[in-house]
Amino acid sequence: MPSASFRQPDFTASRIQAEIDLASPGKRGGHLGLLWSDNANPLGVYQFPAACIVGSPGPTVLLLAGVHGDEYEGPVALDRLYKSLDPEQIRGRLIILPMLNAPACRAGTRCSPLDGGNLNRAFPGDPDERPTQAIAHLVSACLLPVADAVIDLHSGGRASWFVPCALAARGRDGALDPANLAMATAFGADVVWVLGAANDNRSVNGAATAAGVPCIAAELGGGGHVGIAPLQAAETGLRRTLTHLGVLGDSHDPLAAPPRLVELAHAGHRVTAPEPGLYQPARQAGDSVAAGDLLGWIVRPDCPDDKPTEIRARIPGLILAETRHAWAVPGSFLAFIASDLA
Repeated sequence: MPSASFRQPDFTASRIQAEIDLASPGKRGGHLGLLWSDNANPLGVYQFPAACIVGSPGPTVLLLAGVHGDEYEGPVALDRLYKSLDPEQIRGRLIILPMLNAPACRAGTRCSPLDGGNLNRAFPGDPDERPTQAIAHLVSACLLPVADAVIDLHSGGRASWFVPCALAARGRDGALDPANLAMATAFGADVVWVLGAANDNRSVNGAATAAGVPCIAAELGGGGHVGIAPLQAAETGLRRTLTHLGVLGDSHDPLAAPPRLVELAHAGHRVTAPEPGLYQPARQAGDSVAAGDLLGWIVRPDCPDDKPTEIRARIPGLILAETRHAWAVPGSFLAFIASDLA
């Protein structure tokens, strides 16, 4: 195998220490160490698992999961991918962070137990701020500069369930749009969620777009457990996308049909509860609905004489996600209805 020369990420501007060599040829696991002094760990470090596989010359792909700590399919998929590959199979380099928000992953919470921060709303981050900001800065300032592409795996967490889909961001100048859509299509899911206004610039997607690095995310089930079908979609999607990028030499069957392209771009895409009660769904994620279709009811078992409140779709489209929290209060998320891309 020809010798490859890859840049070591520059961690000098970060308060997170690298306890792993991310540039030398071979395959290795290790940790990154966050310096954060609190009552639980005043003089130590909070460790974040990291791994890399460095093969022959080729692109560097940054693989992330566990940005939210209650989203489990991604960490399992990246662990299984790492265990399945050897450097001889790789053209390029894989930098793998399967539990990017490791404190939240270990606590099983969406946001960090160290500071309450939502990592996917913290970019580009700040090395001198609290842990969530420091982790975001690590990605923005240290890892994105050495990456040629990024794949960021998510799910609905404990609160919701998403139709397995790939997410392709659209930037203001459109320069990355073709590469992002090509990666999302290669992932092989039946649905591609195209991000426009919904591409939060405080997210991994937003940071990669700002840095000029092609990036896709994926939403893969959820509900607080590792779903069999979403995990299979994650594993297949990773390998298909890495093959598309030239990192793997796998052979894949062509897609049976182009993916359904959808977006959240219209008033009414977010369905929320108008009042407190238990949400009883009549339709589920993956169903297509017309405007006015019944989605479910808010019922009040504590008020037996009250009639259930109907929840109806305001727009036509695909139910992209649904709540997994039965008890609702005013404003609680019930569903996303995605519109077909014009």
